[in-house]
Order: sequence, then C-alpha cells, then structure tokens
Amino acid sequence: MPTMVLLAAHLTIAANDLSDRCSKIELTAEVEEKEVTTYASLGWKEVTGGLASGALALGLKNDYAAAELDSIMWALFLTRTPQDFAVRASNAAASANNPEYSGKILIKEWKPINGAVGDVAELDVTYPTSGVIDRAVA
Repeated sequence: MPTMVLLAAHLTIAANDLSDRCSKIELTAEVEEKEVTTYASLGWKEVTGGLASGALALGLKNDYAAAELDSIMWALFLTRTPQDFAVRASNAAASANNPEYSGKILIKEWKPINGAVGDVAELDVTYPTSGVIDRAVA
C-alpha cells in the first residue's frame, strides 16, 4: 500500500506563494444531500446530490514585516472579494502524481494577533470556496 508524508506542500493565494508560512493545508469538497424518497422507495430513504461547496483550512505562521503574511492577508481581507488559490501535496509541478487543486476562496476573517505569552505567532483559519474547485494534473 503506497503512503505519502506531506513534507513540502504548496500554497498560493492571490498569486502569493505562502508555502513557507504554512504548516497545515486541508481542502474539503462536499455535495448537499437532497432527499428524493418516494413510495416506490419501499421504505428506504433515497438521496441525490445538490449544490457543491468547499473550504480551505490553513495553519499559518504569522509575520508582521513589510510585504509578509500579515500585510498580504490584511489587504486581501479588506477586498471582500473571492481570491484565487492553488494547493498541491508537493512543491513539484502539477502531475498525475501531484494534482493541483485550485479555485477561489473568500478571505472572510483574519486573526492578526492570536496566542498567549511565549506562543509562536500562528493561527488557524478556514475560508469557504466560491465557485468550482478544479483539479489539474499538468
């Protein structure tokens, strides 16, 4: 059984490569469950898929220097518009063994300061996708 250890995942948001500031990437996609049960279902519930949605959850190490993570994300947060994203399991180019997932996310929150005395300046955020999530292998 093949296994993979995530060692060098890739993350870009709005053309900013944030891989060196990211310690967790979790992209989820799901479809609404819509019930379509009829009397012909013989007492069994039947379902079909409705609207699809997704979310991108990230663990980020903050940096307040000019043109670093805090200033990038604050500017994107203020736009209030969906931003392009792309993620891959490896920094290598997209391929059949390293597909790239991309689309748009809404930067709906930013936590500029998060932690207690002595903590690393890091935060967890989850952004909803907006529109289609694409999967590319080239």
